[in-house]
Amino acid sequence: MLTPKKKISKKEIKQDRLVETYFKLKTFFEENQKTILISLGGLVVAVLLVIYFVNRSKERDIESTTLLGNVIGLYEQGQFQQAIDGNPAKKIKGLKEIADEYDGTESGEAAKIFLANSYFNLGKIDEALKYYEDYDGDNKLFKATAYAGAAACYEAKGNKEEAAELYLKAAKVNPSEVYTPEYLLYSARLYAELGKKETAKKLLEQIKKEYSNSAQARDYERYIVEFQLQNE
Repeated sequence: MLTPKKKISKKEIKQDRLVETYFKLKTFFEENQKTILISLGGLVVAVLLVIYFVNRSKERDIESTTLLGNVIGLYEQGQFQQAIDGNPAKKIKGLKEIADEYDGTESGEAAKIFLANSYFNLGKIDEALKYYEDYDGDNKLFKATAYAGAAACYEAKGNKEEAAELYLKAAKVNPSEVYTPEYLLYSARLYAELGKKETAKKLLEQIKKEYSNSAQARDYERYIVEFQLQNE
């Protein structure tokens, strides 16, 4: 009596094909090993390097995030110099070391903003400006802060024109009911001081129209008088 043929499942068919393909590739590789290694050697090295640097980048992101989390408490307490320098006794790296060592990672870039703010609060304007301008992260809030921080530095150095333009850039990067009207107001104030009163008034009108619920919009008339824009 003939034994009924066993029905082969789709899974088994796929496995058989996979095994067959594997041995075909293995045989081909063994027969052409020298040629393949010569032609693909550079590509293999490049792929391995990409894999290494991607994984290394992830490690650096995790490291920088952890280090920033350790030091941010000092910054929030207003201990700006200690936040900059860190606390070796407690194994806390400072913002400067994090910003310099982890340049290019998101947390390393964020550290530049906190570092710049710390310098600014200590009256070290040139140091603050350096790190505001060096920010190169993707976070729009930090990018706007970098522009606004740089604007404040230029204003402190007496360059009102540059400051006014940077406040406008800050306003455009990350439109927000909280920060944008404030940046527009700062820019309007500086343009008024520079004698560009028409530009200043247009900015105040923009606040009133686009951010009508903001405190700056509610005080529109006061700013018109304060900036001497009644006839513009």
